[in-house]
Amino acid sequence: MKVLYVSKALVVATYRSKIRCLARDTTIRAVIPERWPPRGVEPPVDEPWLQLEPVWFAGRPHAHVYPRLARTLDAFRPDLVHVDEEPYSAVTSLVVRDCRRRGIPAVLFAAQNVLKPLPPPFGFFRRYALANVSGAIAGTVAAGDVLRRAGYTGRLATIPQLGVDAEQFRPDATRRAAARAALGIDAETVVVGFGGRLVPYKAVHLLLDAVARTPGVVLAIAGEGPEQGALLRRTLSLGLTERVRFQGFQSSGAMPEWLAGLDMLALPSISTRGIVEQFGRILVEAMSCEVPVIGSDSGGIPGVIGDAGCIVPERDVAALASALARLAGSPAERATLGRAGRARALAHFTQQRIADDTRAFYAQVVA
Repeated sequence: MKVLYVSKALVVATYRSKIRCLARDTTIRAVIPERWPPRGVEPPVDEPWLQLEPVWFAGRPHAHVYPRLARTLDAFRPDLVHVDEEPYSAVTSLVVRDCRRRGIPAVLFAAQNVLKPLPPPFGFFRRYALANVSGAIAGTVAAGDVLRRAGYTGRLATIPQLGVDAEQFRPDATRRAAARAALGIDAETVVVGFGGRLVPYKAVHLLLDAVARTPGVVLAIAGEGPEQGALLRRTLSLGLTERVRFQGFQSSGAMPEWLAGLDMLALPSISTRGIVEQFGRILVEAMSCEVPVIGSDSGGIPGVIGDAGCIVPERDVAALASALARLAGSPAERATLGRAGRARALAHFTQQRIADDTRAFYAQVVA
């Protein structure tokens, strides 16, 4: 089978391991933007299946398009096209249109788990894509429900967009020592981490409040975003300057070492009218590294963690602080949850597992 895979997510080099897995049994070409602000495109490394395409409106997730993609379709002549974008994205409608004109089945991916009205022209894009696509992959059950409520009646699979490379994200004592040295702490200090965008719904402000109630715990924050100034001020007002490390943006290649330095990771996301945590990829990466995880019960988080971590009610600072204190005081429980987390990641969330499930869905659509 020949597959053309179109995805802006693959500007991140770590995510491309899914394509390597697909390429083992599929003739595949992955199209990504040749530029993507603000971070740019991480350079290809021994990836002959990767094709950088010119892009209009680079950096705009739902408005960007590839002006020359039709030429690529005609040159490559795939059996199926996978457009790794939401149904309301401009690129999705254009890819589906070009595929329809050529009689090529197209599959889209959806992670959006809140059905909301869309301003023009995005509502039209969604209606067109859902009426003409040959198959859809939802990242979670909730995302699949949104597709159905939006009017999609076709073939549907529930498969995460991306998994984790279990060889890259694994426990490693050497990495741990280096990460702890970078934090400037000794081997005995308990470190809880947060990794992700510093935006309101990630609720890092609540994590700061919980850490303030948990003496002796150090918080390492990897990420940037509009909330950074407010979080710095909150750190100061809570008297946590000596116990919080703002480490800034960490590249995908640096994440395994950063995670190795943690004793646990927390994702205390909260639900809002417009945004609910879709998946929480950082959880899977931490679990694969045997780092025990604590997550709120928002959106897709409980489905990722399962019984391999701690789940607390969202917005409940007392419950979050209690979970932090319990794990901080119990190395044995941290070790048990760490092993359970890696076992769950290996069973459900490896790139190979996701590639296998995705390939099987392709075969159904083509058949």
